[in-house]
Amino acid sequence: MAYRSYVTPDYYTDTYDGSVIPEDELERALKQASRHIDSLTYNRIVGRGFSSLTEYQQEIIREVVCMQADFEVENADEINSILSSYSINGVSAQFGSSWNIFMDKGVAMKRDVYALLSQTGLCCRLAR
Repeated sequence: MAYRSYVTPDYYTDTYDGSVIPEDELERALKQASRHIDSLTYNRIVGRGFSSLTEYQQEIIREVVCMQADFEVENADEINSILSSYSINGVSAQFGSSWNIFMDKGVAMKRDVYALLSQTGLCCRLAR
């Protein structure tokens, strides 16, 4: 069975009202964001099945997937860079865990989006 994103392109454009991701990249970006959500939730969504989650959890996951896909497309150059920081003529930039970026399992995410995902109860490190 092929892996499917937790969000359809129609949901992204119509319900979430997303417009950041070009149409030809949308399906791939949503699938990648869904896989990253699976990593951060210890594959509990895959294990339980998306339809077995509560409506509340499903809605949060859909919203987080859209937000994460937007973030990953907008920041693709920084996320895919092998450098964690650089400096040119006294101006520096750093990417990694910082006050507004959460990093875990190789996934970069805005901290407020991770806090929203955590409300599902699926991010806890304790075994369930």
